[in-house]
Amino acid sequence: MIPYKDDNPTTIVPFVTIGLIAINCAVFIWQMLSAQGMQQVVMSYGAIPANIISLSANQPIHPVATVFTAMFMHGGIFHIAGNMLYLWIFGNNIEDALGHFRFLFFYLFCGIIAAYSHALPSAQSTIPMIGASGAVSGVLGAYLLLFPTARVYTVIFLGFILQRVALPAIVVLGFWIVIQVINGSVSYNSESGGVAWFAHIGGFAAGLITIKLWLVGRDFKKLRKKQYY
Repeated sequence: MIPYKDDNPTTIVPFVTIGLIAINCAVFIWQMLSAQGMQQVVMSYGAIPANIISLSANQPIHPVATVFTAMFMHGGIFHIAGNMLYLWIFGNNIEDALGHFRFLFFYLFCGIIAAYSHALPSAQSTIPMIGASGAVSGVLGAYLLLFPTARVYTVIFLGFILQRVALPAIVVLGFWIVIQVINGSVSYNSESGGVAWFAHIGGFAAGLITIKLWLVGRDFKKLRKKQYY
């Protein structure tokens, strides 16, 4: 199930969402072209659980700073493409609800929670975590709570047949988080590299649980006018 757009109009130009996508793409190009090589860049600026928990400084920057640098790094073209697709589809509506600056802080907050959700259960791991998916997961959690019935257009693979369908956000994003939880449970205590499932779960929970707090003081009228709210 791959979403490619939603039917949920916004009232603003999502400058922050566009900016975040641009920064992620620019950083990925830098990673690819860096004289250090991709692997060394990841080791230098990725969020290594053992380092951010112990605050040991065996990287070029402070371990806490890597929590932020890691949010803008990716391991491959499919990694960044998937994250940016989800951010583009769902981020503009959350930016519309929160406003530009508040959305930026919300995004970074979810990314921080996601990083520590991965690091705490793997406090001895020296495998760096990179990717925007933790922060993007927070956006998905917020979207699920605010717009559960918004139509999300998805591609579903039925064997060799591709079927395009419009599904409620609660189905698309509910399916997504269930997959994260299942895979996180299966991979728990694994020391091999791969997907940071608990970062996804932690970021999603942060967005789902706190989005109403971030909305305090905002005008709910424009949200209520949307037929999907």
